[in-house]
Amino acid sequence: MFIQTESTPNPATLKFLPGQTVLEAGTADFASPEAAESSPLASRIFAVSGVTGVFFGNDFVTVTKADDVEWDHIKPAILGAVMEHYQSGQPVISAGGEQASGHAEHSGEDGEVVNQIKDLLDSRVRPAVAQDGGDITFHGFERGVVYLHMQGACAGCPSSTLTLKMGIENLLRHYIPEVTEVRPVAV
Repeated sequence: MFIQTESTPNPATLKFLPGQTVLEAGTADFASPEAAESSPLASRIFAVSGVTGVFFGNDFVTVTKADDVEWDHIKPAILGAVMEHYQSGQPVISAGGEQASGHAEHSGEDGEVVNQIKDLLDSRVRPAVAQDGGDITFHGFERGVVYLHMQGACAGCPSSTLTLKMGIENLLRHYIPEVTEVRPVAV
């Protein structure tokens, strides 16, 4: 098994490509070892000292490290954990485990606007963000403000504010006049 790695715009996050499907659908974000109990793969990665976050996409695993840890010191152990997992035959997420984080449900008078926002996020934003090892999902819409949840490499990325304001906000405002602003939300 050959696992490729790619840097991301977030220097604290590295993208691992195992060359096979990680999740069939959706994404999964684990912010702590406790949150990763439903995932044998995430649990193995969190066993590496210095790992502070694990995120799964369709064909990649994004790992975030602590600021006081160097990639040169933990990258081999993470590669070993990923390889060991795929050789074990265990599922990425155990039966009944949480997965498939996606857009939040929205009920209200702005349903048509929210559907347009979600469509634009799915067709134009999320594929590009996945290339960088992250995901951005719809969290809410209130009085012209779109609230988005940033995950994986996007969470804590130094360029995330620029991405939100200059990229996503401009895109949404161009296509949907009801949108006036985009803000990040922590979940």
